[in-house]
Amino acid sequence: MRELRERRKRALEGGGREKIERQRAKGKLLARERIELLVDPGSFEELEWLTTHHATTFGLDKQKYYGDGVVVGYGRVDGRLVYIFSQDFTVMGGSIGLSHARKIARVIRMALQAGVPVIGIFDSGGARIQEGVVALHGVGEIFSAIIDASGVIPQIAVMAGPCAGGAAYAPALMDFVIVVDKISYMFVTGPDVVRQVTGEEVSFEQLGGARVHSSISGVAHFRAENEEEAMAIVRRLLSYLPDNYLATPPIVDTGDPPEREDPELESIVPTDPMKPYDMREVLERVFDRGSLLEVQAEWGTSIITAFARLAGYPVCIVANQPAYQAGAIDCNAAVKAARFIRFCDAFNLPLIMFVDVPGYMPGVEQEHGGIIRHGAKMLYAYKEATVPKITVIVRKAYGGAYIAMGSKALGADIVYAWPTAEIAVLGPEAAVRIIYKRELAKKKGVEVEEEVKKLAAEYRKLFANPYYAAEYGLVDDVIEPRKTRYKLYRALQALLPKREQRFEKKHGNIPL
Repeated sequence: MRELRERRKRALEGGGREKIERQRAKGKLLARERIELLVDPGSFEELEWLTTHHATTFGLDKQKYYGDGVVVGYGRVDGRLVYIFSQDFTVMGGSIGLSHARKIARVIRMALQAGVPVIGIFDSGGARIQEGVVALHGVGEIFSAIIDASGVIPQIAVMAGPCAGGAAYAPALMDFVIVVDKISYMFVTGPDVVRQVTGEEVSFEQLGGARVHSSISGVAHFRAENEEEAMAIVRRLLSYLPDNYLATPPIVDTGDPPEREDPELESIVPTDPMKPYDMREVLERVFDRGSLLEVQAEWGTSIITAFARLAGYPVCIVANQPAYQAGAIDCNAAVKAARFIRFCDAFNLPLIMFVDVPGYMPGVEQEHGGIIRHGAKMLYAYKEATVPKITVIVRKAYGGAYIAMGSKALGADIVYAWPTAEIAVLGPEAAVRIIYKRELAKKKGVEVEEEVKKLAAEYRKLFANPYYAAEYGLVDDVIEPRKTRYKLYRALQALLPKREQRFEKKHGNIPL
């Protein structure tokens, strides 16, 4: 018993008092502290804490560190079973050796077998150089386990320190990445290598800091100010997700009645299609109060992707954001929407689209950046999805972007439109300038603009309105905005039993 207690004490000391103090000086928690912050009190059970690294490693400290730099096990979050791994930077910089990697891969596979979520807390310098190729093999085993679990169980990564080299792909392969300000760094090659190869001078923060990945690269889905907030995000995110792809999503009583109407929706959207507004205000009024959880809020900002609840039932929202780029779909927005749609489809969460889109973002940068390629991902993801799909056309829906944003052509089950909806190949003004190009060329100055205004009004009356689309069955109902919530609730109840037959295709969440 004395020997057991001594070994346990050594395991809890990680890399030793000096390294623990260094970790704290950086404002970082220890590996086990992070787990305790996340799970229900007293629920965590650690596995393989006696594992050590290989003694034959080159240039490595001969001391045996119990756990080999990673804490793994299982616990409960709000009563739900989850599996967890948390890298310990105090032990050899959290570097990934073979034993370390196999512990992580095993706990992921245990979560997969149990059909419950897995949470990874990353704080590592990358593959352990001193172990040679076996360390790389270990990293590959982690990738393999994550890929096998993709689309089967939810996988959440918390970046609580560095994640460098090829190992940086591990969190990127998971469903959601949460970064923490000032302590999270992710990059394939660090500042020193960048300097040697390209001559560029760049800091850790500039190269792969939290803000970089949440607003520029799109790697991160959430950015937290500190580790406490990061764990709170994990808990909230889990509250929307089922345990696995066969499980029922968690339903809660939010106390918000489905028949609630909101008269403010009648005036919140400007009738002028050129005026911006914040779509989040619409969503917050339609869905259960306080339930909106935006995903990748700082990247691809012309599209909103979010979880919410509708009378307690978790749903996925994809909505244009007229407050940014008029809601036009660009490369980043298309990739963001495609990946989110694929995740929601994998875990049987209904999709609700809110549409106010002028089209795809024009310009040389977008064309050269692959808007055709990236836009195709969004089309494919939506068409492939077999979950209930409901669309609300709020204002404008023009061109190919109308098709992408939950049209019946791509399999939308029910499409609603507000009376303010304009549905057409082009906006009325742009359309008449093309149709009447020759006639307008004969006029000058003010005459041209007056004629355009007159023809646009006629075009709008004939084509660019929800009633024309409804005549062809492309819109199921033109609804009063104040009744949107109840209409969506009724539609959701009718579509939840929906079953689609298709060839069995296993897919995860990485875009094509």
